[in-house]
Amino acid sequence: MARVLIAGAGIGGLAAAGCLLLAGHEVEVYEQAPELGEVGAGIQQSANATHVLRHLGILDALEERAFRPPVTEFRLFDSGEVLQALALAATHEQRHGAPYLQLHRADYHAALAARIEDLAPGCIRLGATASGFRENAQGVALRLAGGWDVAGDLLIGADGIKSAIRRQIAGGNRPRYTGDSAWRLLVPVERLPRAFLDGKSSIWVGPGKHAVVYFLRAGALLNFVGAVELAERIDESWTQKRPWEELRADFAGWHPDILTIVDAADRDACFRWALNAHPHLARWTTARVALLGDAAHPMLPYVAQGAAMAVEDAAVLARSLDEAGSIPDALALYERHRKPRARRVVEESGDNRRLFHLPDEAALRAAFAGRNMDRERSDWLYSYNPLTVELGRVAPPRRAI
Repeated sequence: MARVLIAGAGIGGLAAAGCLLLAGHEVEVYEQAPELGEVGAGIQQSANATHVLRHLGILDALEERAFRPPVTEFRLFDSGEVLQALALAATHEQRHGAPYLQLHRADYHAALAARIEDLAPGCIRLGATASGFRENAQGVALRLAGGWDVAGDLLIGADGIKSAIRRQIAGGNRPRYTGDSAWRLLVPVERLPRAFLDGKSSIWVGPGKHAVVYFLRAGALLNFVGAVELAERIDESWTQKRPWEELRADFAGWHPDILTIVDAADRDACFRWALNAHPHLARWTTARVALLGDAAHPMLPYVAQGAAMAVEDAAVLARSLDEAGSIPDALALYERHRKPRARRVVEESGDNRRLFHLPDEAALRAAFAGRNMDRERSDWLYSYNPLTVELGRVAPPRRAI
């Protein structure tokens, strides 16, 4: 069994730690933050990720804190007309063998951290910032800020979009502003009309912008994300606040349900950040170092799969170590299997950005009439089980649009 070092204790890093510990490896996680926590709000986990949550032993606990939507509806921005729907809840679980959950990111992260602490008390080291690595045929050393190194057999760079590990493997990050910025709100449901939206998840599409609405914490909170085309390039920071009046102006003329959410929001808790596209990496691995999650394949949120892809990575990496004869062979297998699928999700997300922002209602109706979103996502995205998929098989080619 290997001694594995993980840089980063986000969702991907902790999922990797759990999968590797359950497989019998020795694991240490190094996190730059002085204490564990997770910013943000809602997160969606479909069956391709919740299979792994069951394997890790945290699915039951998360289901108690989650919301299971009956459906996700694609709706026109002004009339609310339903263009298409994705069947979720019982249908999703019957099709794919695991549930679709909408979670508060902090609840999700806390459940993962508690499970890792149960499996290997003290293995998460805080206040430890990864600055690089060095490796040879015998092992790898993670270099931490302050000038000290930690030795292991394998290093996983799960240190996010500003990854120091990725910088050493693949060079500097060169993001491109998409022209979109994203609003983020959380609204307690007691501020909303009774049975608001009937508990349905919804994606409201319109010229130059769209909004995603769903529930968290067993329906106690409503999560709102609004992606709006914006010429001004603001920071790529989840903690940046902007004036409520700016939010209200962005959604002027939209359906009364959207304006009800906006009007119920805390005036001093309207967060907005830039959405950047990141180039595909030519390589994710060296002989003893692998990138995972956002460090390997940062993606736009238009398929709601960023965290799910990191969880898939975690499971496949652990399996690759079991199935391959050596660490270099395992990392090559991991990259060969995961890279096509992650790339397809990144590209589908970009496709959705264009679809959701078409210039008028006629164009939106025609585009959705030519698609079956439910079948598309079920056939290749949600049906993938990282615990059982044949690792020699890669993702099918991307659908032409």
